[in-house]
Amino acid sequence: MDFNVKRLAADAGTFLSRAVQFTEEKLGQAEKTELDAHLENLLVRAENTKQWTEKIMKQTEVLLQPNPNVRLEEFVYEKLEKKAPTRMNNHELLGQSMIESGSEFGPGTAYGNAMIKCGETQKQIGGAEREFIQSAAINFLTPFRNFLEGDFKTILKERKLLQVKRLDLDAAKTRLKKARMTDARAAAEQELRMTQSEFDRQAEITRLLLEGVSSTHAHHLRCLNDFVEAQTTYYAQCYQYMVDLQKQLGSFPSSFSNNNQVSAAASISVQSIPLSASLPSVSAGHSGLTLSPGFSGTRKARVLYDYDASSSSELSLLADEVITVSSFFGMDSDWLMGERGTQKGKVPTTYLELLN
Repeated sequence: MDFNVKRLAADAGTFLSRAVQFTEEKLGQAEKTELDAHLENLLVRAENTKQWTEKIMKQTEVLLQPNPNVRLEEFVYEKLEKKAPTRMNNHELLGQSMIESGSEFGPGTAYGNAMIKCGETQKQIGGAEREFIQSAAINFLTPFRNFLEGDFKTILKERKLLQVKRLDLDAAKTRLKKARMTDARAAAEQELRMTQSEFDRQAEITRLLLEGVSSTHAHHLRCLNDFVEAQTTYYAQCYQYMVDLQKQLGSFPSSFSNNNQVSAAASISVQSIPLSASLPSVSAGHSGLTLSPGFSGTRKARVLYDYDASSSSELSLLADEVITVSSFFGMDSDWLMGERGTQKGKVPTTYLELLN
């Protein structure tokens, strides 16, 4: 029990010393050890990454589910670790109503048959939307959320610990200045050496964690590629469904317009646009945004992120270095040939910024 009391008293004294140091710094009555510029820049970048990740996540959730009540319900079920009830989305509800009305008017009539076909297409679009939302949630939102709830919380913890170590260091400096007796100065100098060592160690740990944000950016870039691919696939499917429906409706006889007592010549027609003329092809085997080199010969390129080569034919990269790149006929558009001195190998275009 005596040990616990002493430990409690020591902890209380340390806490009080930090509080006094912090207060005096705010009042301008004590010196403050400043972090080096590189570490400060890393802290700012990490904070910006956190803020923008939160904002992008929020806006993506609104895009995927515009109804705030449904988002709140899904959030509650997620916190309770329960599966939210499956319900039809707006396209599926519209499709269901169209099919039921078409059945009421009679599948044998032009209007009833057309209504059923429109309803079936709306349900197909609803299914494509459901797949898109699921893909975006898994491949885009989840990695962003994992960063906020995992890596960034660790960074916050170590950053707070660094602040504590800095307060201890500055308090030791203050005690050394106030020490007058030889024994007191010797003890203060020893304490200063110890607190300086602990501060330096914690600063190095924090720096390594903050530099890992570059890897987070690279990972989020791949997630962004997946999101764009899922969105492209979704819109391509919707477009194709509507083109097919347009062709089906165009095959109905002119009596299709008799419900409104207008002639077929006066009916509104939607111009059919060839799919290949306006929509880029979607390849199941391709994922990611491609950077079209659009040049011949060689160019200089700045490396945006660190990259570790996965085979002997590739070249490892370091962020911010400048390398020479070239392209040749038949080469995959996702890759360029990179050169650094005598080293040569393939490099991914998404990690590069071509220079003029």
